[in-house]
Amino acid sequence: MREAPASARLIEAFANTVDVELGTDELDSAGGLAAWLAERGMLDREHGIDTGEHDLCLRLRAGIREELGVNVGDGADPALRAGADEALRELPVLVAVARGQGAAPLTPAPDLPPVRRALAELAIAWCELTLTGEAARLKRCSEHTCAWVFWDASKNRSRRWCSMRVCGNRAKARRHSAKQAEATGSTTPAT
Repeated sequence: MREAPASARLIEAFANTVDVELGTDELDSAGGLAAWLAERGMLDREHGIDTGEHDLCLRLRAGIREELGVNVGDGADPALRAGADEALRELPVLVAVARGQGAAPLTPAPDLPPVRRALAELAIAWCELTLTGEAARLKRCSEHTCAWVFWDASKNRSRRWCSMRVCGNRAKARRHSAKQAEATGSTTPAT
């Protein structure tokens, strides 16, 4: 089994700040975003977040979540993808040739204010996953009532659900009920 790299764990946590099943969102306010970034050591707690920075973060997250759905065969909303791309243009990063002595090849532009620097770290994590091909292992559960993001550690990258016991069984039960209803000529499948 392939362990998730740090960049995948960060993007997974970021994407899962919204819980579709519970209807909650850790980043529903600027304060929530500040707390989330501070918990990860990406921002000092005293930094305030303005509405533009909050919106920037939400656009980035929405587009990433859309893209992760593609990894399980879902279609992606082009507007959400475009919104994330626009957000990424507002988070410039520097590329370094030398990587020795702990220097990272990608770093947030030094003139970015603290909140945008933190968001640029998320952009860098996404970039690393995309460039290495590891983004294909990070998926949004294909059970749309769940939509939890998970790391697919399977050898052939074939997982579609965050949990086979819960979400996978829900999907299979619905398919079975639909087939039964079709076979009996019923117009509404049993639940």
